[in-house]
Amino acid sequence: MAIFEYAPAPESRDVVDLRSSYGLFVNGEFVEGSGKPFKTVNPATEETLAEVATATSDDVDRAVQAARKAFGVWSALPGSERAKYLFRIARIIQERARELAVLESLDNGKPIRESRDFDLPQVAAHFFYYAGWADKLEYAGFGMKPLGVAGQVIPWNFPLLMLAWKVAPALACGNTVVLKPAETTPLTALLFADICRQAELPPGVVNIVTGAGETGAAVVAHPDVDKVAFTGSTEVGRIIARTVAGTGKKLTLELGGKAANIVFEDAAIDQAVEGIVNGIFFNQGHVCCAGSRLLVQESIQDELLAALKRRVATLRVGDPLDKNTDVGAVNSAEQLAKIRRLSELGESEGAERWSPACELPERGFWFPPTLFTGVAQSHTIAREEVFGPVLSVLTFRTPAEAVEKANNTPYGLSAGVWTEKGSRILWMAERLRAGVVWANTFNKFDPASPFGGYKESGFGREGGLHGLEAYLDV
Repeated sequence: MAIFEYAPAPESRDVVDLRSSYGLFVNGEFVEGSGKPFKTVNPATEETLAEVATATSDDVDRAVQAARKAFGVWSALPGSERAKYLFRIARIIQERARELAVLESLDNGKPIRESRDFDLPQVAAHFFYYAGWADKLEYAGFGMKPLGVAGQVIPWNFPLLMLAWKVAPALACGNTVVLKPAETTPLTALLFADICRQAELPPGVVNIVTGAGETGAAVVAHPDVDKVAFTGSTEVGRIIARTVAGTGKKLTLELGGKAANIVFEDAAIDQAVEGIVNGIFFNQGHVCCAGSRLLVQESIQDELLAALKRRVATLRVGDPLDKNTDVGAVNSAEQLAKIRRLSELGESEGAERWSPACELPERGFWFPPTLFTGVAQSHTIAREEVFGPVLSVLTFRTPAEAVEKANNTPYGLSAGVWTEKGSRILWMAERLRAGVVWANTFNKFDPASPFGGYKESGFGREGGLHGLEAYLDV
């Protein structure tokens, strides 16, 4: 058997012009924050990348006032004129895609291959898509009246993509934005602010305030914010829902998940294995709709697990800027501690843990791809969102049992079904309580397709025609 030497293929950091410090982006300008600055680090090396301003409630108020003032001008523009700005932003994103991808991997820890080949094309596509809707709102069926100022709080797992999901439809509908990126991944949002200036977007249409949870809370609670959009944990989503209740603010929440990836005995095994790997190890498992529960039909359990372990053993864990890397760094020490705690709990509750032989870097935040077999429905790792590269494997005998086990969760964001029978796919899709059901694939997204969940996975839809509804006075 031929043995091939591994040759690293690192992407250059030189394409990114990192500043030593970053301010807030308010009314078209970078300004100082009133709070104590914080440091954002590279999770793969623990090196400090930059010092970032913290926005206090007074800073948030300035940003909201700027957005309110700009709203009168922006909402009065014909949709065709707003579309020109969105098209321009989309084209600049494409032109600066390499720079953005490298910065995303530096600040987030995800492999450059994913930032380059998935995140950035999707980001540009969302701005292109909603640019096309800006002058066609009358045909969408939700009215044409924008809400006003949108307060948007986004997570750290897809920093730039979550920004695009929220900013693009908001602007297309005529709203202005105050956006708060995650504390651990603010840099691509701040580079996007520079793109807004490059696109000559009118001042105040997009404002970016950085900081921790207190800054996000100030955005959500501000009395002059008309719409709140949040993607993140269910726990924080509950707090936001209570804050917004009774205020008249429109709210959409995209929260946690514990998706089932269901493999029937007639499925193409190799294809299913690729889908399982993509479903749970893509972006280190930092995906709200990750297929973290594998439900496999008993008759093929041994065959599937053997093929899955062979495939997982080929995954390369390491430098996110290496183009050969499959699994990058966990985003933060806090998230790594959570993954370790839940994994140790899985073992103590009786599940069998397996990881491939894997040499992890000495510095940074790392966790190897991990499978748990012998998992029961009552096990914590089968019920709680790990948000890491950890897969729980359960079995089923009949389609009805598969549906029952898949729906036995407080979440309802996504699911995958693997079978050769089209009728079975339709039968399952009708019964699964999930906002998105993928058939013989997983983690496939398109700006024209709505995304969102049921139960503790939130409410409202982002993307597609339905994504316009959240930003219009219906």
